[in-house]
Amino acid sequence: MKIVVDDLSGPEIAGFLAEHVRQMRSLTPLESKHALDLDTLRRPGITFWSAMDGDSLVGCGAIKKLDTQHAELKSMRTRPTRQRSGIASRLLTHILSEAKGMGFTRMSLETGSAEFFRPARKLYEKFGFSPCEPFADYRPDPNSTFMTRLL
Repeated sequence: MKIVVDDLSGPEIAGFLAEHVRQMRSLTPLESKHALDLDTLRRPGITFWSAMDGDSLVGCGAIKKLDTQHAELKSMRTRPTRQRSGIASRLLTHILSEAKGMGFTRMSLETGSAEFFRPARKLYEKFGFSPCEPFADYRPDPNSTFMTRLL
């Protein structure tokens, strides 16, 4: 598997992210949906990576700069047919290392609180994330779990 910075110009990643947004909208009330669309992910201050297995896109993830020390993990997704195969762990290891190399000292995230998101929460706990209060522009939300860790 190869993890590469992606400029989000290809049709495969566009479809992959559109499916991510559709899935999040089907699982979470609109006011609690925080998945970023393709245009938002292209904005300055966001670095996006795609995980490739040969020519196949199998996962993705991004970081959004909140300030000079603090970044937010965004858009973590593994192709459904490849879930629980280690892709998310490899991606997260890569992203955390890159974020540290960029000078960030803290990484935070928002994920869902519903049962569907339990595997994601367990993954983040395994990587040292712990629950925290809402950060940045987030507000308390029963549909959200907020987590953070030092890098």
